[in-house]
Amino acid sequence: MAQGSTRRDFFRDLGIGAAALPFLLNLPSLGFANQAARKKRLVVMFSPNGIVPKTFWPDDEGDKFALKESLKPLEPFRDRSLILKGVCDKVRGDGDNHMRGMGCLLTGVELFPGNIQGGSDTPAGWASGLSIDQEIKNRLQARPETKTRFGSLEFGVMVPDRADTWTRMVYAGPNKPLAPIDDPYQMFAKLYGQSKDRETLKSILDDVQDDLKKVSSKISVEDRQLLDEHATFVREMEQELKESGNAKIGHPVPEIEPGVKEENDNIPRISKMQIDLMVHSFAADFARVATMQYTNSVGGARMRWLGVNEGHHELSHNPDSDEKSQEKLTKINKWYCEQLAYMAKRLAETPEPGGGGSLLDNTMIVWTNELGKGNSHTLEDIPFVLVGNGLDFKMGRSIKYPKLPHNRLLLSLAEGMGHPIKRFGNPNFCGDGPLPKLT
Repeated sequence: MAQGSTRRDFFRDLGIGAAALPFLLNLPSLGFANQAARKKRLVVMFSPNGIVPKTFWPDDEGDKFALKESLKPLEPFRDRSLILKGVCDKVRGDGDNHMRGMGCLLTGVELFPGNIQGGSDTPAGWASGLSIDQEIKNRLQARPETKTRFGSLEFGVMVPDRADTWTRMVYAGPNKPLAPIDDPYQMFAKLYGQSKDRETLKSILDDVQDDLKKVSSKISVEDRQLLDEHATFVREMEQELKESGNAKIGHPVPEIEPGVKEENDNIPRISKMQIDLMVHSFAADFARVATMQYTNSVGGARMRWLGVNEGHHELSHNPDSDEKSQEKLTKINKWYCEQLAYMAKRLAETPEPGGGGSLLDNTMIVWTNELGKGNSHTLEDIPFVLVGNGLDFKMGRSIKYPKLPHNRLLLSLAEGMGHPIKRFGNPNFCGDGPLPKLT
């Protein structure tokens, strides 16, 4: 692109319509994307109801650790993983532990008093502060060199329609929960501007292919390949959405917890589609911060594809002595870990546009939970498993902390994303700043 020429001038002179912009804005040879500085990305992935400690936590610290059954899917990414034990949610106040575990997870601050009654303790409302992903997003969006089209994207998989403290972990500010988008079609529409419903879905590519041809001669061979890959993905996703829109569940859906959507048996398919959309949104530089929320705090998904017919939350309440329940919970957490591993794989096999390495080299995924353990509802030892090289932490290790507040991990994430702050959430839990031993 000529020096001094603007993006608007360039596209206007070529006669390019707005519908083609999502395909073009991150092509390095057009000079629009901020290619000089390394792009850093953060993903927070949530699954509910705690874990089974004996099948989750490595026995050893350091780099000579073995992955237990729940974390076995991470074996291909063992040297790019960081398993943190002893990180605890110290935030107390109103609400039960499921509510505080969810609402305080990324905010690190108390819930407001409210009228949402949990299973015990006092009722509560929304969180009284913004979440760390939005803090980082705001910082990135305030600077021209890191500003992106959306800033952040909030993905969901079978998140209930109802809005309450158990279903929201992302906050734009005090009392301002953000709902994840758990319908891949809606996310596709947001990313690519397609507003038609499934029945009348018309290919986005049919509208923009002439514009893409106009640009094709102006870009490098490498960018032409990126453009072709992006267009191929959009075509495949359109087909996938058409098929999923017509798919019927082969048997009646049993009654599960109120508000849980009837896509229960489609969870694996929805998960894959959402992860693929997230990876392509990063490749297109639509956002550098994302969340992926599976169900919700007290989530009751029935993972029949694993041979587990009971609801997840129901199982999580059974005692440790119930070996069959422990085995099923381990299967469930292993499946969530498989989703994490699939996300890491897709990022690892996607080249960084205009830079060296892969998207995973510049992305950190943080997999977490609202509880340390389901049957005790403890907020101690909240599972935090990190995968990727985006924040330049020293990976390939298992670390055990002496019960440190999770606010300090939130500070670490902000610092790793180029936004060093001394306090986040409740200042009483920020101690000496970011967690030690990460770098």
